[in-house]
Amino acid sequence: MDDYSKELLRTGIIEAKAGNKETARRYLDRAIYMSGSFDVLSEAWFWMSEISADLAEKRKALENCLALDMQHTRARRALAIVDGKLKTDEIVNPNQLPATPDGSRESDAQRFMCPKCGGRMSFAPDGQRLVCEYCTRGQNLGTNASADEKDFIVAMATKRGHGKPLQEQVFHCEGCGAEFLLPPKTISAACLYCDSPHVVNLEKTKDLLAPDGIIPFAFDQKRATKILIDWVEGNSIKPEKKVELPRGLYLPLWTFDVGGSIQYAYEYFDAEDQTSNRNRQPRTVRMSDQYPVLMDDLPIPASRKLSGVFIKLIPSFDMRSIKPYDPRFLAGSPAEIYDIPMADASLDARSQAYKKYKEELPTLLNGTNIVYTSSANLSIESFKLNLLPVWMTELPFDGRKHLLLINGQSGVVASDITEKKKERVEEKEKEEGGLWAFLSDLLDGDE
Repeated sequence: MDDYSKELLRTGIIEAKAGNKETARRYLDRAIYMSGSFDVLSEAWFWMSEISADLAEKRKALENCLALDMQHTRARRALAIVDGKLKTDEIVNPNQLPATPDGSRESDAQRFMCPKCGGRMSFAPDGQRLVCEYCTRGQNLGTNASADEKDFIVAMATKRGHGKPLQEQVFHCEGCGAEFLLPPKTISAACLYCDSPHVVNLEKTKDLLAPDGIIPFAFDQKRATKILIDWVEGNSIKPEKKVELPRGLYLPLWTFDVGGSIQYAYEYFDAEDQTSNRNRQPRTVRMSDQYPVLMDDLPIPASRKLSGVFIKLIPSFDMRSIKPYDPRFLAGSPAEIYDIPMADASLDARSQAYKKYKEELPTLLNGTNIVYTSSANLSIESFKLNLLPVWMTELPFDGRKHLLLINGQSGVVASDITEKKKERVEEKEKEEGGLWAFLSDLLDGDE
């Protein structure tokens, strides 16, 4: 019966591809009636949607397909087109992805200036508003909602899911009319002439994904400087040259929701009823099954720059506090754009999820002897592009400059200074001056 339903499905697909919709419908109807296989049923409902001209009928067929197989990628993509979330002209050929265009491109940008006095607006460390640097007028952001996740299948079908940023983008300042180049791989900057802050409007681009969420800065440069001093002195590090003040920026981070299941095979010894047959030998029995996978917000760095130190810092962020992205958060702070496409990052996320479950599977199954695992049914379900706040500086130490990042939300510090190098530092009394001398002007008046 199962073979017969598969043959009905195969014939229905052939007729559908040949354009014989009524004939295809009869075969597909029969396959749905006869089959007890979820795979056959889901595929039959998908092809039923392909031959349906009525929009409501097409939607119902796609929903039936996804009810049987939530990971049916073609059905998810088709339903996104029906719902208007995906346009047919945005879909790329998976066998011939478009190349990143060469040269510079003109970008649409938003400018943030005080409506009262025309001064620069910058984001306040209270995480709630923009503040004018001249008249101190405030503008509430009003973002208490949580950031939404995007459908992975829909994004993968478009150029945005595979795109990389151009090296240069041209800005036209709305304040003074000047045109200037945005530094490579950044999405926010100040005009070189009138100093007004601008943020790229990525929602209007066809080749890059806009950020979905952001964690705002929770403290200012003075506080970051104090954290830097405490960390340097707590690790007995003596900088060899002047240390630059920490500078704030946003770094991009992908987060992925991973679902599906891990297929596995296990073995055990069958020693049943050994006393009734003395000549019988214990035999090894192999069985197969699958284990459900559910990982929420698996983090993958979206930029190769600073990635080594940034990876150390990622666990110290509270991802539950991510707010919906608003370009006003970037007023006064530069932000890096991703240079690792979502498609490439998703492969890393899938690989990490598989590795984690593969290592933990024997424990999760109470010591079962696992002999084979497969990630064939593992899938990425949704994703977000987030911007995380960091304060960055370099420490001249041990003959070179070492990168140091401070979590702009919690104050946790990460650096590329190894433990061995720190152990080689001799204990000395802190000389007068040192790091305090370089930064004392910033800390005057602090308790």
